[in-house]
Amino acid sequence: MDQILADILVGTRTPYPVIFARLCGAILLGALIGIEREKRQRPAGLRTHILVSLASAIFAVVAVESVHMTSLSGPEVRIDPIRVVEAVTAGVAFLAAGMIVFSKGEIKGLTTGAGMWLAGAVGLSIGFGFWLISAFAAVASLIVLFILGRMEVALQWKAPEGTEEYGSKETGRPRSDAASKAPSGSDDRSG
Repeated sequence: MDQILADILVGTRTPYPVIFARLCGAILLGALIGIEREKRQRPAGLRTHILVSLASAIFAVVAVESVHMTSLSGPEVRIDPIRVVEAVTAGVAFLAAGMIVFSKGEIKGLTTGAGMWLAGAVGLSIGFGFWLISAFAAVASLIVLFILGRMEVALQWKAPEGTEEYGSKETGRPRSDAASKAPSGSDDRSG
C-alpha cells in the first residue's frame, strides 16, 4: 500500500499548488476564449476551448516534470519538451481543422478553429509557467473576437450575427438578387 501511495503522490520539481494553479489558469483563460465562441453559437464553444487549454497545460506540466524525473535521467534517455509543443500543436490543429467547413462556396468555422488553436497555445504556455504570456494572449484574443468583430459589422464588412440581410454570417457576402427576391424553397418558374 505504501508503494501505491508513493507512486500516486510522486514528488515534483514544481510544487503541486503551483501545478494546480496553472491548470486552473488554463481552465479560466480557455473559458474566456470559449465564451465568445459559445455566445455566437459555434460548434466549438466554452467546454471545447476549456478542454483544449487544460489538456495543453497538462502536457506542458508533464513535459517539464518528466525532464526532472530520476527514472528518466539516465544517459540513455533523452527528453525534449519541444516535442510536446509540436505534438500538442499538431493535435489541436487536427481538431481545429475539423471545425472548418467549405460549403456552398463559403468557408465556415475558420475563426473557431483559430480560437481552438489559441486555446491550446494558452494552455501550453500556462503549463510551462508563462502566466503573463497566457494572460496577454487571452486578452488579445478577446479584443480580436469582440472588438474587431463589432468593427467588421460597423464597417459593413460582415453582417450582424443572426441576420441574412448582408449574406452569410461568416463571409458577409451579399446574396445574389435572384436569391434575395425568390421566396425560400421556390425555383422561380411561375411565369
